[in-house]
This record gives sequence, structure tokens and C-alpha cells, in this order.
Amino acid sequence: MDYILETLSGLLRDSGFYSITYKNVIMIVVACGLLYLAIRKDYEPLLLIPIAFGMLLVNLFPGIMAKPIYDANGELVSAGGLLHYFYLGDEFGIWPSLIFLGVGAMTDFGPLIANPSSFLLGAAAQFGIFAAYFGAILLGFEDGAAAAISIIGGADGPTSIFLASKLSPGLMGPIAVAAYSYMSLVPIIQPPIMKLLTTKEERKIKMEQLRPVSKLEKILFPIVVTIIVVLILPTMAPLVGMLMLGNLFRECGVVRQLTDVASNALMYIVVILLGTSVGATTSAEAFLNISTLKIVVLGLIAFAFGTASGVIFGKIMCKVTGGKINPLIGSAGVSAVPMAARVSQKVGAEADPTNFLLMHAMGPNVAGVIGTAVVAGTFLAIFGA
Repeated sequence: MDYILETLSGLLRDSGFYSITYKNVIMIVVACGLLYLAIRKDYEPLLLIPIAFGMLLVNLFPGIMAKPIYDANGELVSAGGLLHYFYLGDEFGIWPSLIFLGVGAMTDFGPLIANPSSFLLGAAAQFGIFAAYFGAILLGFEDGAAAAISIIGGADGPTSIFLASKLSPGLMGPIAVAAYSYMSLVPIIQPPIMKLLTTKEERKIKMEQLRPVSKLEKILFPIVVTIIVVLILPTMAPLVGMLMLGNLFRECGVVRQLTDVASNALMYIVVILLGTSVGATTSAEAFLNISTLKIVVLGLIAFAFGTASGVIFGKIMCKVTGGKINPLIGSAGVSAVPMAARVSQKVGAEADPTNFLLMHAMGPNVAGVIGTAVVAGTFLAIFGA
């Protein structure tokens, strides 16, 4: 009988029930809520499902993120958890760079080339980053941490992870989860701000068809941008370089196999690795604290400011051009490609079902990707990383 009781006691100690806390339960509920949004509401399931499941796993079994343990002689005692090795790709900036490779291979920069003024809208939408930076400073974060937090305002998950890994590794988990969560919630957060700042007549504005862009222009664009950006901000070579390499694969027309791999198989594999490892950084002990709450709030404020500043600058351009620019496309200046551009299209179509803004919004959208990377590189240069 004692043997049976001892065995049962050992099984209980080894079970998750023995070590689970109320904080773990809270995080499990949050993870299930995110899974509901992804599956039932279809809020960017490619991002939310891996993130939420990583969150679920680490709060059920924290050891899945454990680091390897060595004894005094350097012999391996414990190999560590699976997701720890996934997370090393975030820590070393590998997964964000490969995500950018896939984004470049999937993205048509033609609308940006055809309408270079889109760069201004993309730049205007970065105001949210600086608003979050100064807000983070006021809330007591140090310069490097404040800079890493502020990139959430660009709604660019890979860049947020990349910058956090350089400037504030300890905050990478909350920053990454906040950034990807807000990217997923673009269809909820942006429309009320866009409608508040524009009139129905402005939302109905139809823009002229974009000029055709030659193949030579599309080939030269990634090469020229890489040269300029990397010469000015060498620290951003991993992100900008991979983004432009992926786009060069797409546009040159002679490496179709590489384009297919970068935009499909490789992209989806990396999303799984990055998403689950980002989610697994949200253990109850690391996530449920005041700093995390501040980061989540700052991220929301930054994203709202970025959306608003893009729309406001769009209104200015609308006035300057005599009504030729629909202000809604300014909201796409945040880096959430192509979700933000789709939201511009959706809100414009609600005002006038015959209005087609998607391609016009893609210009500011891809400009926002480049703009966020440039701002991140500027922060890296300023803080000496």
C-alpha cells in the first residue's frame, strides 16, 4: 500500500497540476482567447495560432523553454526545452530576417515606385514610434528599452523582435507578443480611427490609376534601396537586405524556384518557429507584471498614433493635390503588410462600393516597412548597439 501511495504521490509531483499557479491559469485563459480570435474570428490566424499555442505550452510546462544545463566538467546534464532552441532564432535575429525575405518575395513594390509620394505617407505613419518612445521614457524605461518598445508603433513584428534582441533582450517576449497581437488586430483598431479623422466625402475619393512600372524599374529598386539604406544604416543590413533580396527574387524572373520557396515553404516554416517561440516567452512569471502592462498600453497608443498621423498627413496631401489623394491610404503607412492596405480598401469600399484603394494603399504600406526598418536602424546607431 505504501508503494502505491508513494507512486501516486510521485505521479502527482511530476504532473502539471502540482506546479501550476493562478497566474499560469490566467495566461492559459489568455492563450485560449487568442486561439478563439484566430480560429473563430479569423484574425490573422497564421500569426495568432502559433503565438497562442506557444503561450499555452509554456504555461502548462515551463520546462519547454528551459536552457541546457551543464555540470562543473562541462558535461551536458539536461538538453533543455524544444522551444528554447526555436527561440535562439529570435535572439540571433535569424527568424526576423527570414520573415523579411519572404515578405519581399511576396510583395509588389510597383505601387510605391509608381507613386513615390507614398514614401511621405509611410514616413508620417512612423510618428507613432516616436510618440511611444517618449511615452516609454516618461514611464521610466531606459533609452534602449524605450526604443525597442516604440517599434511596436510601426506594427512590424520582425523589426520589433530584431531591435529588442539588440537593445533590450529581457523585454523581447512582451514586445514581440504586443507587436504581433496589434498586427493581428489591425482590422479592429484602425477603422474607428480612420472614420473619426475623415469625412464620408473624403473616404469616397477615387484615385487615378497608377502608371505602369517597367520591369527594369522593379529590378533596380531593391538594389538601389539596399545600397542607400545599408550605406547609411549598416546595422539594418540583415532586415533590409533580406527584404530586398526576396523582392529581387520576385522581380528578376530568373529564379522562380527561389521565389516560390521564400514566399511559401520557407516563410511558413519560419512563421511556425517564430510564432511558437515568441508565444513561449510569455510565462506567467515573465509576463504578468507592471512592465508588461506598460508595454501593451504603450504599443496600443503608438499604433493608434501611427494610424492617425498617416491619415492626417493623407488629408494634408488630399488638400495639396486638390482632392486627388484619398486620406484613407495614409493609415496603411504602418508596416502590417498587407493587412493595413486591406483595411484601407475595406473602409473606402464601405463609403463607396465602387472605390478600389488596395493598390494605392500598398504604396504607403511597403514604404512603412522600409520606414520602420530605417527608424530601428537609427535607434541602433544612436544607442551604439
